[in-house]
Amino acid sequence: MIEVQEAVKIIEDSVLHLPSVKIPIEKALGRVLRQDVFADADFPPFNRVMMDGIALRFKDFEDGKRDFKIIGIQAAGSPQMKLNGSGNCLEVMTGAVAPASADVVVPYEDVEIDSENNMATVQLDQFQKWKNIHIKGSDKKKGELLIETGKLIDSPEIAVAASTGYTELAVTKNPSIAIISTGDELVEINQKPLPHQIRRSNVHAIATELKRFGIKSNLFHFNDEKVVLENELKKVIKSHEILIMSGGVSKGKFDFVPETLEKLGIRERFHRIKQKPGKPFWFGVGENRKVVFAFPGNPVSTFLCYHKYFVPWLKKSLGNYEVNIQKAILSENFNTATRLTYFLQVSTSINEKGQLMAIPKIGQGSGDHANLLISNAFLELPGDTFSFKKGEVFNLISFRNT
Repeated sequence: MIEVQEAVKIIEDSVLHLPSVKIPIEKALGRVLRQDVFADADFPPFNRVMMDGIALRFKDFEDGKRDFKIIGIQAAGSPQMKLNGSGNCLEVMTGAVAPASADVVVPYEDVEIDSENNMATVQLDQFQKWKNIHIKGSDKKKGELLIETGKLIDSPEIAVAASTGYTELAVTKNPSIAIISTGDELVEINQKPLPHQIRRSNVHAIATELKRFGIKSNLFHFNDEKVVLENELKKVIKSHEILIMSGGVSKGKFDFVPETLEKLGIRERFHRIKQKPGKPFWFGVGENRKVVFAFPGNPVSTFLCYHKYFVPWLKKSLGNYEVNIQKAILSENFNTATRLTYFLQVSTSINEKGQLMAIPKIGQGSGDHANLLISNAFLELPGDTFSFKKGEVFNLISFRNT
């Protein structure tokens, strides 16, 4: 067995370098950007009115004028008007171009409008120049870098890219991924299990998680029969870049996955990690950079290994190198009976001090996937002690937003 950090290092050394592809911007959510996005104009592109009200010259206000003649309305989306003459103002709408010569906007709530005489009276004694005007280029200048390559694309990135005229974006091409379950005890979800059977769930959980990256996967199931497993795996390895397997990696007499993968040219990089759950995890790399993550079959083990090991590896393979290590405070004393690194299921909350707290949610072991319903993360407890104290801080692996 190897330590958790050694397993992480081995997996990191096997990161893929996937090509890029251009896709329509409306399909880019969740993908990894593979180009820099630059401003094609100043942000904002003009002096922009920030509130409905009246636009006037600050000098007039500074000279003591409070009554202004309304000479027109500057609407959003209309060409820029000019504020002519001392003591005049223009009504302006939010988002409009600030009128030429105007350098302050007074909101309607601080103005009394006399519609019959087209007069506006400012009901303030003090005001600042350029107040309520978003100055041209104050956010970003034309040609300035807005979004760097490697960024995971979310709605703000979509909005900024759209505002700069990008109809397409270069993103990392999604790899072909097969998700494979093994075991005679598993049946399809539309079947009624016999007393000695259960429905497949791990592959569906992982396939759903991959959709967060915009990746569609192919699902397979193979029974515990050596010849069938070898023949079917050979075809899947040929047609996919990445295999995520669940089951068949422990020391049971029907756990044929490790020896079958080796026979098919996938070289073992490690088998078994000093952790709980997920100790029997097998990882290997084959020719043409075929990568296989073979997780233990118990659902919590599969789920933990996917989030702890596969997700960071996938992000880096896609070109997203953002490292965001969360930490949380253990909310109560907790003891383990093992010196393996222990991934404790927890739910998190923010206390009155604004600190992220991890509340243990003890289930019935790695087969109890129903316990994941009341958890949203794993707290990584190091294997150098049996006893963990309330208030201690540990790494947190989140798998759900709450």
